Amino acid sequence: MSTRRKSEKSLINEANYDALGIEPVPDSHRTSTPLDQFWIWAGANVAPINWVLGAIGIQLGLSLIETLLVIVVGNLLGAGLFGAICIMGHRTGVPQMVLSRLAFGRRGAYLPTIMQVLMPMGWVATNTWIVLDLAVAALEKIGISGGMELKYGIALVVMIIQVGIAAWGFNAIKCFERYTMPVILLIMVVMTVLAFTHVNIQWQTTTTEGIGKLSAMSSLMTAIGIGWGISWLVYASDYTRFTQSKLSDGQVFRSTFLGMFLPTVWLAFLGAAIASAGGGSDPAQLIIAVFGTMALPVLLVLLHGPVATNIVVIYSAALATLSLDLRVPRWVVSTVSGVVALFMLYLFLQSGEFVHAFENLMVFFVVWISPWAGITLVDFFLIRRGRVDLKSLYCHHSESACTDVNWRGVFALATGVLAAWLFQVGTIKSLQGPIAMALGGIDLSWLAGFGVGGGIYYVLHRSRRTDVVRSSVMAK
Repeated sequence: MSTRRKSEKSLINEANYDALGIEPVPDSHRTSTPLDQFWIWAGANVAPINWVLGAIGIQLGLSLIETLLVIVVGNLLGAGLFGAICIMGHRTGVPQMVLSRLAFGRRGAYLPTIMQVLMPMGWVATNTWIVLDLAVAALEKIGISGGMELKYGIALVVMIIQVGIAAWGFNAIKCFERYTMPVILLIMVVMTVLAFTHVNIQWQTTTTEGIGKLSAMSSLMTAIGIGWGISWLVYASDYTRFTQSKLSDGQVFRSTFLGMFLPTVWLAFLGAAIASAGGGSDPAQLIIAVFGTMALPVLLVLLHGPVATNIVVIYSAALATLSLDLRVPRWVVSTVSGVVALFMLYLFLQSGEFVHAFENLMVFFVVWISPWAGITLVDFFLIRRGRVDLKSLYCHHSESACTDVNWRGVFALATGVLAAWLFQVGTIKSLQGPIAMALGGIDLSWLAGFGVGGGIYYVLHRSRRTDVVRSSVMAK
């Protein structure tokens, strides 16, 4: 058998259909290497939206150096949290929303799970919509035009591809990211070199100071700093549950940390650097102008971005849906999620005002993730010390050691969400937190939500433990 034929057969075997649902992954299926994990998360974060988010600091008046500092420090923290929560999936072989049952109860976990079912469909539509104008502009550079019909065609093709890959399962996602990302990164290197040789980058130009500068830095920190890493926490264990059992926690942490950190910082910095040169407020359009000589490779990056991100999101949304105790094949749920996202994308294309309003609303609704993360990490690492009875996660709620509804977890989540909202700036004035506005527009929502949610959960656990010990002593 020729080397080429062996390679093709190996790829087919690697990408075979993933029939697993939300049950623990058996050791025979845990074949994912650290490099696989790196490619998955790097692919999910090489997204054009990071160009746009990276330019926020420049648009808010920060210098490029200040913008880069916030992006690097924020992503060190965000990727660190992400790497830590990835360890949960590696140790247990269980999806993320099933693991939520530890802190919230067998059915109490429905609360965050429902949010995780609804939220991804909106992001899939948004991630696809954001590249359509860019893709059309890139195609026009090589002589292909078609107006709205072309845009609809691109949207449909991209949606079919990403839903198909996600429905096929983890193995298809792993192979897609592994074999496409090296090419994409090579193009990104060329784009970066061109940016630094063809753009008049301004490193120290700033137009804000005092409280305005702090407000701008906090907004950037929430958008593409630590807030970006936190927004991915709800997907983490869905993929690290496939990691090889023999791997150490450190290996899983490093590979997922780097997969999250490197591309996010790279693309955000590239967008900020190009935006610093001026010539327009939309860094995405600036990118098309700067890289017009290599429109075809740029088009590949643009179309790869939403697919690489959305296959991760759609697959996790399907697992979250199954975590609501629905008995439906995973591929069916993935397909339905894609259809809903396609309908939302159609609405976006019909109304620009609608999509901007929807984006703003989506940004507000991710406020629940930071308190959820604080509670989940405290429960797994501080309270349980990483020791989990897997059977209790799947047995009937009346028999589960997780209890039916853990009201301490639910209360901590509600309190954490309230705290996060109080410190959130956001773009919808009627939903802006009063404390954040009293501080001059400084957004500390991620810190307030994470700290209050996790802190209250730990205090409630300790107080309950003290009550149990006291009752035991009195009984004697």
